[in-house]
Amino acid sequence: MNKNRITQLFGIKYPIIQAGMVWCSGWRLASAVSNAGGLGLIGAGSMYPDVLREHIQKCKHATDKPFGVNVPLMYPQVAELMEIIVEEKVPVVFTSAGNPKTWTKHLQDNGIKVVHVVSSSYFAQKSEQAGVDAIVAEGFEAGGHNGREETTTLVLLPQVSNAVDIPVIAAGGIATGAAMAASFAVGADGVQIGTRFALTAESSASDAFKERCLSLPEGDTVLSLKKISPTRLIKNKFYDEVKEMEDRGASADEMRELLGRGRAKKGIFEGDLVEGELEIGQVASLVDSVVSAHQVVKEIIEEYNKTIELLSKQAF
Repeated sequence: MNKNRITQLFGIKYPIIQAGMVWCSGWRLASAVSNAGGLGLIGAGSMYPDVLREHIQKCKHATDKPFGVNVPLMYPQVAELMEIIVEEKVPVVFTSAGNPKTWTKHLQDNGIKVVHVVSSSYFAQKSEQAGVDAIVAEGFEAGGHNGREETTTLVLLPQVSNAVDIPVIAAGGIATGAAMAASFAVGADGVQIGTRFALTAESSASDAFKERCLSLPEGDTVLSLKKISPTRLIKNKFYDEVKEMEDRGASADEMRELLGRGRAKKGIFEGDLVEGELEIGQVASLVDSVVSAHQVVKEIIEEYNKTIELLSKQAF
């Protein structure tokens, strides 16, 4: 791993990034992942500016390792978030859901590495042209907000890695060392993992949400809300209402009215499993227990190395 482009770019031990997830990834989770050798991200999408500053400062006290902040560029107070990130000298920023040109140079001029999340090779090239340091190629298996292309991770990855020269981080459906090895085989330099870290002890998601996710069978998450912003949801009463409206051709405004405000907080953070917006990835059906973030990183690296060793014996 010593020559890995992601570990060199961020100054970390393992090319494992914990995704910045609303209502799951505060300073406790981010610092735990960084202390375990990966790169922890604080998810700013669910934070007011003053709350983000508090989480950054607490993360600094909890780890002396690099960490970052994930910023959805559609966030209404994005300028305030970026000002805080620069003032607090956060070393890495992951951006998503917007034009990377807007903030990349400003952040880099202040010594910050910038990574942008994409769902197609076209947007990967646009991000490279915008000057980002690396790209996250996220397949539609991922939880939460998704690209409209609905391209799977193993289809997306080789296309993105062939389209750009900068490092590529795989995301969507990755929760194990074997999946990490598969991602590397088709062009990834690192992996971004959301669901597996959302269900750790340090995640700020509610216990009720975690327990629901641990019991999910295959196929119990669906990409929904496509007229607003495609989002992978667990099937529940709220999802049933979304599906009924989508089936009858409801407008985007009607969908927004149903969604309202704070529904993801209600579901993920407060544990309302009926009316809440429950965001998690398809790979949740592989996760059966809540363990520490350190244990997750350890297990993934051990399995990755075993998988590489096993595959090396199967050359034809």
